[in-house]
Amino acid sequence: MTAKELYRNFLLRLQSIYALGEATAITDRAFEAIAGIRRQELVKHPQQQFTAAINEELEKALHELLQHRPVQYVLQEAWFFHLKLKVNESVLIPRPETEELVQWLLNDLQQVYQVRQTGTPRPAGIVNIIDIGTGSGCIPIAIKKKLPAANITAVDYSTAALTLAKENAASHHCDINFIETDFLKEDNWSSLPQSDIIISNPPYIPEQEKEQLDKNVLAWEPHLALFVPDNKALIFYEKIAAFGRKYLSPQGQIYLETHAPLAQEVANLFRKEYSAVTVKKDMFGLERFVKAVY
Repeated sequence: MTAKELYRNFLLRLQSIYALGEATAITDRAFEAIAGIRRQELVKHPQQQFTAAINEELEKALHELLQHRPVQYVLQEAWFFHLKLKVNESVLIPRPETEELVQWLLNDLQQVYQVRQTGTPRPAGIVNIIDIGTGSGCIPIAIKKKLPAANITAVDYSTAALTLAKENAASHHCDINFIETDFLKEDNWSSLPQSDIIISNPPYIPEQEKEQLDKNVLAWEPHLALFVPDNKALIFYEKIAAFGRKYLSPQGQIYLETHAPLAQEVANLFRKEYSAVTVKKDMFGLERFVKAVY
């Protein structure tokens, strides 16, 4: 088959489970990652042919995609803040909404830490940040690339997730302190540092909503990073609020991603003991993020 014929076949077969737009995006991504070719080049040179090895790899990828395996897991890569990260089924696939959370933090830091007066305890730009539930390490790596002087600690319960996060940090030359711990157990907090900022995209989907998720999420992404008990839907936010009271510096800030239907409940939780609590909508108009100042 020519490259054009392979592309058309790949796309048509994907349309058995995906709409045309999504199938096209996945096909484009697979061909670029595996064959090193973009659609524009296929249009210009439709008769070119790939090696047998590339043809075999494309067929293998298509087979996995037709099992609803996410393209990011098939290709073992995802993009976050224009950074290519390695991903597998031990971590959530980084999403655009989480990029918005990171951008909110970065925008605030530019305003706060660039105007510090001389004589402050730390030079401008030096800030201590902790990411709770780091997964692939996408959040701390993105922040570190923008704020190289920041001291960043990233925490996760999963050994496999931390192994991957460390690999991603090393590939992007980011010095991040990774700690494996069960954050829900308060006895473990003594191993964590004092911080100016806490950021987290914790598990937040109630178990009862499992069946509402797409097949490629429910069947492949780690449930440990997705779900919380129905009767403890705010458990991570409750623990983060308590942790912040002990480990945040004065006027420290917390940036959280939330389940949209529970965003106001999360905000009300923090309003009990925190000041300047803000709820922010994501690009889709859903209440997705909460910021609290201690």
